[in-house]
Amino acid sequence: MELENIINKINKRIYSPVYFLAGEEPYFIDKVSKLIESTVLDESERDFNLNVVYGRDIAIDQVLAFAKEYPVFGAYRVVIVREAQHIRGIDKNDYLKSYLKKPVESTILVFDYKYKKIDRRTEFAKLLKKAGVFLQLEKKRDYEIPDYIEKNLYSKGFRISPETKMLLAESLGTDLSKIENEIQKLLLNVKPGSEITPTLVEENIGISKDYNIFELQKALAGKDVVKANKIINYFSTNPKEFSVIWQLIMIHNYFRKLFHYHFLKNKLDNNRVAAEIGVSPYFVKDYRLAALKYHPKKLRQVFALLREYDQKAKGVESAPIPGGQLMKELIFKILH
Repeated sequence: MELENIINKINKRIYSPVYFLAGEEPYFIDKVSKLIESTVLDESERDFNLNVVYGRDIAIDQVLAFAKEYPVFGAYRVVIVREAQHIRGIDKNDYLKSYLKKPVESTILVFDYKYKKIDRRTEFAKLLKKAGVFLQLEKKRDYEIPDYIEKNLYSKGFRISPETKMLLAESLGTDLSKIENEIQKLLLNVKPGSEITPTLVEENIGISKDYNIFELQKALAGKDVVKANKIINYFSTNPKEFSVIWQLIMIHNYFRKLFHYHFLKNKLDNNRVAAEIGVSPYFVKDYRLAALKYHPKKLRQVFALLREYDQKAKGVESAPIPGGQLMKELIFKILH
């Protein structure tokens, strides 16, 4: 993986003169940028050889003036441009293009270019690739999060079951900073080499192993009325953490995957099915069983209900209804 190679090289003190870190995933941009900031220079060198500036407050010629200075009492000078996406016309600037053709080898120039992309076909992108590191990161999709969590924990020396990684993924969403913070919290009291279980998740970061969106989906799939209502009641006691809109989105996502499953040509190959609908192969059997209870016609009715209750939750053409009551009505109509 390109990102892992970059991090490994930095940790081995193999540096490039330019790092242009772009794309929709700010977590990894920050990770690489902060790694450079914290490891290249010793504490005693930072006062002389570190410049951290912000794109809103600086022009390219000022950035390059810093970059062209030689290090004092050290081997490197580090110049980091945070929020570089706010520098207007950065990809068309002739001064920067000229610098990229012959960057100062003793300077490590880092651009944090968040939430935007650079066209890889442009002269600017080609110059970035020649000058050093040009990394363009896509935001992780929801179906990629379970495997990301598993790899993250494996790299730290822990194992995790498929059910637990789905529990974490469904509960934490796609914000990688949030996921990393919760994993750090989780591991504080867990012995290295342990398997992460739903019980450990509940004890250390407060995600209930019995009352969560993953268990609600399972209850809906099995048409378990009692369990579904217990979970909805639990959610209604903490509306900030379990907002009605969030519940509706997660339920919609589940039934969308189930609807997609019905129209697959090859339903026998678990890996192919998993890739098509965006789940772990481990859970394909659950979708097969749920598909027996929710045929396409029923699923179209479910989608109509979800649209209706989304409008009600937003107060469109109706008086506000308490979230718990709204979700109980919806769950009743889906299951009957």
